Amino acid sequence: MSGYVHSVTLDREKCQGCTNCIKRCPVEAIRVHDGKAKIIEERCIDCGECIRCCQNHAKIAVTDTLERISEFDYTIALPAPSFFGQFREEKDINKILHAFLLLGFDEVFEVALAAEVVSYVVSQYLATNEYKRPLISSACPAILRLLQMRFPDLLKQVAPILTPMEVAARLAKEGAAQKTGIPYDRIGAFFISPCPAKVTEVRQPLQIKKSAVDAVIGASTVYRDLVKQLSKLKGQDIVLQRATSRGIGWGYLTGESRAIGTPSTLSTGGIQNAIDIFEEIERGELQDIDFLEVQACTGGCVGGPLNIKNVFVARVNLKNMVTKYKTKDPYFSEDQLRKFDEEDQFRSTEVVEPRPIMALDDDVSKALVKMERIDAIAATLPGLDCGACGAPNCHALAEDIIRGVAFDTDCVIKLRERVKTLAEEILDLARKLPQTMADQKGTGHGQEEDISSA
Repeated sequence: MSGYVHSVTLDREKCQGCTNCIKRCPVEAIRVHDGKAKIIEERCIDCGECIRCCQNHAKIAVTDTLERISEFDYTIALPAPSFFGQFREEKDINKILHAFLLLGFDEVFEVALAAEVVSYVVSQYLATNEYKRPLISSACPAILRLLQMRFPDLLKQVAPILTPMEVAARLAKEGAAQKTGIPYDRIGAFFISPCPAKVTEVRQPLQIKKSAVDAVIGASTVYRDLVKQLSKLKGQDIVLQRATSRGIGWGYLTGESRAIGTPSTLSTGGIQNAIDIFEEIERGELQDIDFLEVQACTGGCVGGPLNIKNVFVARVNLKNMVTKYKTKDPYFSEDQLRKFDEEDQFRSTEVVEPRPIMALDDDVSKALVKMERIDAIAATLPGLDCGACGAPNCHALAEDIIRGVAFDTDCVIKLRERVKTLAEEILDLARKLPQTMADQKGTGHGQEEDISSA
């Protein structure tokens, strides 16, 4: 990978160098130097944890805007299932979808509908029994990038199935091209995202060469404009909703597992919980689990940092909608779903490779020597992991020292020890007068006379 594309970025003017972010980053991608944070691009997975914890709002997610609609001849909005959780259950999903048309989109396609397709394809893949347990969901791009960096051996256990976002874009654009006659590349698919990781996934996809999604708009960016349009829809009925509760439930944790229908599943949300689970799998545990639904955000996509509502409020809203639309008939028939699976059009075409994290040296032997030096330096540090040095922990500081971007005196404990030692040395020197200074007090002149007389 020649370069990295990221949605999460830093507003240096707002940054106060508080070090909150360095402790929360799960991949140690942030340092604080000279009173400002710095995001190490090679390490960042765009999970958005730094956005959540930054009280100064110095971490932001760069997304697209509605102005990009003008770049295409025909545009389609792709709201994520979690987006509906930003509204109370009494809000009709049809009206929410209709509001997107008032914003300027020509069509709206529910990602929840594509989630139903993905659920079927994954269930059929699980039925083949040709995978190593547990099969890991490919739905969360932040999790895939975490695996690339910290758990590369588990990449072979990731489901080779495209995400609902990607499937929705393909189905929507293919359908629009057939219906309107507009060329495929002149149709714009706009995903309404709960997280910055989706932005990065579109710009630099892992499972395919090029994404069918043309732009990603943050849920918080479009929410207020959509609410204004909803107020204009009183008494207007239009049928746009096609997804059932099976797809809508993907918006919160356990929804994906329920939709797939495999009896032995495990669902976990939150990046640290994901790390703990992956460590267990690396130790050879959890082999009795068929499918692992794992999300970087607590509560699933409803907990995404680009959403508006509190994760728990949004989860309740979405669960109520799942109940509300539980009896709705599926849009795709069993034969259509089977055809999707047989044609393999929603399978990954690219192998997700491990992602190198700032190699210590191109020469393996030299890298091993540097690793030993890192351990040796870390052993001399206090082990408090306080973050005052600008690194997340003492081991990270030791690594920075070896890389030449930090010093041992960046540690306040080591600095205090050094200052104390220097102060003692200066005091000791002050007590000792050089011979030339002693001469000025009159003792040296007498000695010269004695020597000359001798």
